[in-house]
Amino acid sequence: MQEPIYDFGLIGLGTMGNNLLLNMADHGFEVAGYDKDLEKVKVLANEKGDIYAAETIEDFVNSLEKPRKIMLLVPAGKIVDYVLADLLPLVDEGDIIMDGGNSYFKDTERRQTECEKHGHYFLGIGISGGAEGARRGPSMMPGGNKKAYDKVKPILEAVAAKVGKQPCVTYLGEGSVGNYVKMVHNGIEYGLMQILAEAYDVMKRGLGMTNDEIGDAFTDWNEKELQSFLVEITARIFRVEDQETGKDVLDLILDKGKQKGTGKWTSQDALDVGVPIPTIDLAVIARAISAFKQDRVAASEILTGPETVIKKDKKAYIRRLKNATLFSFLVTYAQGMDLLKHASVEYKYNLDLEGVAKIWRGGCIIRAKMLEDFRRAYKKDADLANLLVDAGIAKKVNKTQKDTRTVIADSVKAGIPLPCIGACLAYFDSYRTARLPMNLTQAQRDFFGSHTYERLDKEGIFHTEWGEKNV
Repeated sequence: MQEPIYDFGLIGLGTMGNNLLLNMADHGFEVAGYDKDLEKVKVLANEKGDIYAAETIEDFVNSLEKPRKIMLLVPAGKIVDYVLADLLPLVDEGDIIMDGGNSYFKDTERRQTECEKHGHYFLGIGISGGAEGARRGPSMMPGGNKKAYDKVKPILEAVAAKVGKQPCVTYLGEGSVGNYVKMVHNGIEYGLMQILAEAYDVMKRGLGMTNDEIGDAFTDWNEKELQSFLVEITARIFRVEDQETGKDVLDLILDKGKQKGTGKWTSQDALDVGVPIPTIDLAVIARAISAFKQDRVAASEILTGPETVIKKDKKAYIRRLKNATLFSFLVTYAQGMDLLKHASVEYKYNLDLEGVAKIWRGGCIIRAKMLEDFRRAYKKDADLANLLVDAGIAKKVNKTQKDTRTVIADSVKAGIPLPCIGACLAYFDSYRTARLPMNLTQAQRDFFGSHTYERLDKEGIFHTEWGEKNV
């Protein structure tokens, strides 16, 4: 039987799990890994460093120093519960179990309650950065018992991405907050990706640009205000050639979006909390409508529209499109952070939004130069109503809104759909409008359902007998 000498254990030896264990070993920690798939165990066994590849879950558990520190990196959902069912009879009181997957935050709350009954700690830790991030330094979003977190803190801080010397991991609070923040991170990710897809569509179909030209544009954007991981990889995608056909790989990929659920969860919970995040909502819908590929192909033969051409000076228009993309990025982040602000109250998370912006600056998929601006905004005013009303950010959206309006108008005329860029402008215009037409909606609700309304001129709840004579 393996001696209990290992500092940290990980169950789930897919690419993410394997890379995270190697990262820990690089930083001097003795680690153990286990997976039901013995082929994955063999791959880990061939790695160098202080790594133990366990062939049974019993040997894995017995190899760890107490209190045991065990992370699960398995697909979200029932698989997490299956692993816990195997694991819980083998661990002792005071042991720490961490879920590093994209679990739904309410599932995390349920699992925390179950583990606490048996004297175990359960931390929900959102991890972002993909396989490369796991290997070189991810951003991590931990939540749960503070004493338990403090025991794993040195390991997580060592392997996390660094901005300067600051690790991109921080304790976010009790309960399911870690998985909630990761969920919203992924929702923002959905929005940003769709915005970039729309910008690509404008360049490709509207301006008739080649893939090389589009790649050059994204490369230029990434060297300026839009410097970010997503813009960087987007630029690189346009340079990759398919070895079999000699064509650009991008042109061979089916335009049928898929999703694993975190974007949908973000939209669903935002509705429950009562916070508008239309850009994220429309990003989820854009993937959903793309999935109807066969229907869209058939409809393209029946439904007509304008000529898909934007007849403008290409160089000047790319600058306008860059500004529209910057505007939309800022508004999308603002929506996500606003959801976190209100969810923190709803779920009693007591979130530090400066801390969230801080750990998103490096390692994660939505890392971007502008995250530092957000961190500063929340440092200056922790109770900021919305990122858009920070003086520095307001200046940027005010400056770029004109180009955003131009791009949207030209795309409407050309029949190019911009669901997310359009949603960003609609959100901006709604948020900056002192009086919206919702008074009519309230009157309609009172007319057909006696739902009552409030008034501008006096306090109280009111109902009008509208009557047929007024119809």
